[in-house]
Amino acid sequence: MDQEQQLTRWDGYVDWRNRPALQGKHGGMYAASFVLVVEILENLAFLANASNLVIYLSEYMNLSTSKSANNVTNFMGTAFLLALLGGFLSDAFCTTYQIYLISAAVEFLGLVVLTVQARSDSLKPPHCDPANPSLPCQEVHGAKSAMLFIGLYLVALGVGGIKGSLPSHGAEQFDHSTPQGRKLRSTFFNYFVFCLSCGGLIAVTFVVWIEDNKGWEWGFGISTIAIFLSFLIFLSGSATYRNKIPTGSPLTTISKVLLAAFINACISRSPSNAIMSMSSSPSDSNQTNKAVNDQTKPTESTETPTKTLGCLNRAIVNKPVHSALECTVQQVEEVKIVLKILPIFACTIMLNCCLAQLSTFSVQQAKTMDTKLGSLAVPPASLPIFPVVFIMILAPVYDHFIIPFSRKVTKTEMGVTHLQRIGIGLLLSILAMAVAALVEIKRKRVATHSGLLDSGKPLPITFFWIAFQYLFLGSADLFTLAGLLEFFFTQAPSSMRSLATSLSWASLAMGYYLSTVIVSVVNHVTGNSKHKPWLSGTNLNHDHLERFYWLLCVLSALNFLHFLFWANRYKYRS
Repeated sequence: MDQEQQLTRWDGYVDWRNRPALQGKHGGMYAASFVLVVEILENLAFLANASNLVIYLSEYMNLSTSKSANNVTNFMGTAFLLALLGGFLSDAFCTTYQIYLISAAVEFLGLVVLTVQARSDSLKPPHCDPANPSLPCQEVHGAKSAMLFIGLYLVALGVGGIKGSLPSHGAEQFDHSTPQGRKLRSTFFNYFVFCLSCGGLIAVTFVVWIEDNKGWEWGFGISTIAIFLSFLIFLSGSATYRNKIPTGSPLTTISKVLLAAFINACISRSPSNAIMSMSSSPSDSNQTNKAVNDQTKPTESTETPTKTLGCLNRAIVNKPVHSALECTVQQVEEVKIVLKILPIFACTIMLNCCLAQLSTFSVQQAKTMDTKLGSLAVPPASLPIFPVVFIMILAPVYDHFIIPFSRKVTKTEMGVTHLQRIGIGLLLSILAMAVAALVEIKRKRVATHSGLLDSGKPLPITFFWIAFQYLFLGSADLFTLAGLLEFFFTQAPSSMRSLATSLSWASLAMGYYLSTVIVSVVNHVTGNSKHKPWLSGTNLNHDHLERFYWLLCVLSALNFLHFLFWANRYKYRS
């Protein structure tokens, strides 16, 4: 019996009780299905607040338009950036299973804090009365402000941990050594984005309507219940998961190789002699072999370093200046892989800067327009329903029709490469910003001709015009996010998969931060001219949002050229 179990073990994986994971019992699409259901609830809890948060901050916390927009982008940027922490901990110390459970508990605590504050008027600033402008409008401050931001950033910490662990946890359920396993993994990533959109659909329709009509305490309460249910559902699949054993800090390996290469270059050691001496050293060869954990990637068992990024080969010497700086060929090649994917990561930041506008200025645009659909008044924060529904339609079509067709045409396993998907997303983001600028020009023209520039009343133009920029950006998000998740997971070394996959969310974070920076820089530069700043007013009709969108369009076009430069030079791992 022991011999049979030994033959069916998944090497490098354990179950939830830290016992060896077994083939046929752990992993597979059934195990990954729990992750997909959890993602629906998790994204519902996060997006229900994030999509409408700019309204909550401006109308209930009395922050200005620019402050509200910047606080939203800072909050969402922090949440996505903390995915790197979740990915790092999943690779270094804990399994993705453990990191998810801890992160969900932290997000639950943050949502409880926000629900309590939204429930009590004494924990919010006095409501501004538009009918009595003589009374000063007091921004949230002091203990009330502290409570608000403690709740928000506890949620951000929990979301970061979940985003950093959940996608890689689901992808690890498949056997990467077989073509069927790799196809199922690709399907998982497509449906991960589909389920993410399902949660978003519920969030921007039902929950946003609840927040606008029943009160924010109900909206935060629903999010709290959703994250609690996701915790229970994830736990119910515990017996089916295979969990990758942490192999130590990937950042330690990266730092060691970079430092060793720098020091050895400074003392002018010959890399060619070092390589020759290493290849003749049995002990180092054994150490290299022990470092190879992923049998599905033969390139990781390299005995001699490759010529690309040859400066890092200096890290390999027979007698390092300190034993802590001793590096194997395996470790050097892993660091090279990480450095090669970083330019692709950098090229997606501008796209996510454009996506940040969906939850800030686009919502404020829609708020000035006619949002009635028959007798139903649609909340402006529900506008993301357009890209969400489109993604839900396109994701299955892409997986079941486009990919099989492209595989037949190209005679390759992937059909459409990861970088091609990312490139399509970047092109769509350029079109989205051009469309957004044209729509804003039309909106302001209607405001001028109707004489409603200063009235604050809804303009006689339907909010469906905003849907065009949402559709383009939603399509860009589908192509880029799914492509990035699978690109980073498949191209990264096995010991760094969670951290590398987290780069997809870190790109979102950097995009939100970049949006904040660009808004601040634009206001500073334009404010020093004879004219007023483009985006600093409280009335969007007097701002120059169309110029801001044209700026993003030009920056996105330049970024696409930057992407083509690196994509044409990238070589996929075998």
